[in-house]
Amino acid sequence: MGVPKRKTSKRRARMRRAHWKIEAPGLVRCSQCHALIVPHRVCPECGYYKAKEVVRVQ
Repeated sequence: MGVPKRKTSKRRARMRRAHWKIEAPGLVRCSQCHALIVPHRVCPECGYYKAKEVVRVQ
């Protein structure tokens, strides 16, 4: 396996890591109550997933 000839400088390493930003999650509207939810999850407001009640919310 190849071995680096020189040490990677702090500047070069930090420039490479500059794109590791956190992103806001993509949100969609619930088909039942129209609340904003994370996709592919049960809606915490109404308990529905894909037009079926999965969790009973009080």
